[in-house]
Amino acid sequence: MNKYKSLYKWMIVPMVIMQLGIAMDYWGDLTDNAWSVHVHYWMGTSWYLLLIVQPYYATHGQLARHRTLGIIGMFLGGGVCLSALSMMHRDIESAQRSMLEPERFAPFEPWFFYGVIVAEIVMMVAFGFAVIKSILHRKNIENHSWWLISTVFLIMMPALGRGVGFLWFALNIPVIPGIGIMLTAYVTQVIILSLVVAAAWKFGTLRHPATYLAVAVNIFLFLLEPIGRSETVQLFLRSVIKG
Repeated sequence: MNKYKSLYKWMIVPMVIMQLGIAMDYWGDLTDNAWSVHVHYWMGTSWYLLLIVQPYYATHGQLARHRTLGIIGMFLGGGVCLSALSMMHRDIESAQRSMLEPERFAPFEPWFFYGVIVAEIVMMVAFGFAVIKSILHRKNIENHSWWLISTVFLIMMPALGRGVGFLWFALNIPVIPGIGIMLTAYVTQVIILSLVVAAAWKFGTLRHPATYLAVAVNIFLFLLEPIGRSETVQLFLRSVIKG
């Protein structure tokens, strides 16, 4: 238990990274955002806050509050997962509009949005799996806590990716031919993978299954472009995800 006594302080780091990453995209278009965007943003923010407060309660003699908040947290976890899945038709619409108005969406092409949908499905399935594993291992402190901690790295990409993208264009960094917009995605994944390894090393969980899952999911996200360009994938997503 003692090795997790300062964990709540460390969990502030991914919270800050997530908020800085999403700030311009969410707050910059606050009044224009769809209701589903607001729901998902606040569900995600509440989840990150939960992962700051819960370790504090667990390691500072407030186990009753920890258990009560944990029950509420399972509701939040479901909200994060389901609100993300409910937003996917927006990506279908963005893909279709980017085909009709390429100059408006440049440098984003239709395939990018299809790739994002697949990435989000993988992230949310992994997120849900990690939350369920944390429940099953609730009586084992290390397993319970690390499955929950891993969730921040499983769903960090969308927020951090937006932040890296905004910074990239604000600094007017040239796009490398043949890689294009995906360079910002690759940079994002390298940052997240570095954070996963650093956190796992810090808390001695490099060989934990939750660490392997977080690493595997973020490596998978390097395949966003080839998956998004697949016509089979595009056709399947359009046939399944309806408005």
